[in-house]
Amino acid sequence: MRRLRGFWERAEHPGRMLRNKVPAVTALFWVAKLLTTAMGETTSDWLVRNVDPVLAVIGAFVVFAAALILQFAVRRYIPWVYWLAVLMVAVFGTMVADVLHVELGVPYLVSTVAFAVVLAAVFSLWYATQRTLSVHRIDTRPREFFYWCAVLATFALGTAVGDLTATTFGLGYLASGILFGILFAVPGIAYRWWGLGATAAFWTSYVLTRPFGASISDWLAVSHARGGLDLGTGPVSLVLFAGIVVCVVLMSARRSRGQEAVAPEATAAS
Repeated sequence: MRRLRGFWERAEHPGRMLRNKVPAVTALFWVAKLLTTAMGETTSDWLVRNVDPVLAVIGAFVVFAAALILQFAVRRYIPWVYWLAVLMVAVFGTMVADVLHVELGVPYLVSTVAFAVVLAAVFSLWYATQRTLSVHRIDTRPREFFYWCAVLATFALGTAVGDLTATTFGLGYLASGILFGILFAVPGIAYRWWGLGATAAFWTSYVLTRPFGASISDWLAVSHARGGLDLGTGPVSLVLFAGIVVCVVLMSARRSRGQEAVAPEATAAS
């Protein structure tokens, strides 16, 4: 482990960044995060139903890879670059989770446990080499690498958990959305009044945004026979995308005015 930590420490110096490469954790951050998770679910469903599924997955992977390459290429936080990467993680991650269950027959309970183990491994390795899991210190290449590995793992875990409750446990999309909406609020409450650490509160809420947002978007989009409002995956995706654009514009405007400075550690959970 010491050798691994030493490797990462040596890797920091050539590519050291001067600024945190993720946004300040504010109420607007959580709104944008929920919108991207929701849009990832409906957009993935629309693509695989209206485009050849193989081409849809390949195309989503190409855009996903390009978005991450662009995010790593820039040396500071740029709102539209960052949120494009998050959105593509949501879209492509949903497709991967669906392939595991639909095509490979992996039960949601199994994938939930597997992704939880993967996330725990990412956090363990991140902390072992960097001695921090703080999202306010994503200022080196190694930390940025671990951050995006954690983002990918949280999306995968959240997708599996949401599908597990909605389908395997039979709660349906609306009940699952309400359940995860309540659970999403708990870490913030625990941070403010019960002494939960800021980093733990942030990452717990971050995982829960995926099943929360996706369950609500599914409820809006799917047919009445499946317990939804039957608004359609296409129209719901377009509305969600418009909401994301508004959030990114607001974040960009705040940043240009110097209002979105890196928040102190205490604001890690809103």
